[in-house]
Amino acid sequence: MTQYRRSVLILLPPSEGKRAPESGPRLAPATLSWQELKGPRAQILGALVDLCSSSPTRAATALGITAAQLPLVAQNAQLRSAATAPAIEVYSGVLYDALDFSTLPAGARSRGDARIAIASALWGLLRPSDCIPAYRFSADSRIPGLPPLAGIWSGPVGDVIAGTTGVIIDMRSGSYEKLAPIPTACSDRCVTLRVLQDRGGTLSVVSHHNKATKGRITAGLLTVTKEPRGIGGVADALRALGYRVEPGRANRAGVATLDVIVTDL
Repeated sequence: MTQYRRSVLILLPPSEGKRAPESGPRLAPATLSWQELKGPRAQILGALVDLCSSSPTRAATALGITAAQLPLVAQNAQLRSAATAPAIEVYSGVLYDALDFSTLPAGARSRGDARIAIASALWGLLRPSDCIPAYRFSADSRIPGLPPLAGIWSGPVGDVIAGTTGVIIDMRSGSYEKLAPIPTACSDRCVTLRVLQDRGGTLSVVSHHNKATKGRITAGLLTVTKEPRGIGGVADALRALGYRVEPGRANRAGVATLDVIVTDL
């Protein structure tokens, strides 16, 4: 198991929407972070490209692609030769728009590349600077002949997470949590964030629009030069950023939860 220097790990979900790079180098798997994931990456990438190249109709069914989205199948077939860009530029959507990584100060962007790990059904985990092509492959995809994705990713990604030594802030969506649950060995230094909206004193769970709040939280945490130590340190950092934070109920895996209560989304 690889050990990394002590640093907070911020786990983010990917986005369904992606910006296809117009130019850039071809995919170079050997340059991606966490080379201990190269085996599963190669296995899934090879199966995905083969399926999309040989049988677009079967691929569309396996990937949940409609007839109007068939160009995404052709896009997947060209993954090895397509142009790439940093993952933080490829992923789009509510969370990444709110994070607005490119506008952050240089120091915050540098911390982001050291602290953020983007979960991916195709790549396992990525740093923001890892160069990837646009693709269509989500946590609920199933390629004929391959085991369920959780069976491929749970062990290797779990080992990467367990190999860190700092506090872990897990902001992944449920489907990506299931691909690689937080290992028991490090659950005591992991915290998930739940976004609640205060509507005149009544608290309600926020679903889709919680992504924007999590994007802004991530941006705020990257401006903090001092590493949060422990779950209490994360709560203190969020409060210093102006958020109302209360302890929540631990999830079924025993991972602590912090409730972030907002009035505006």
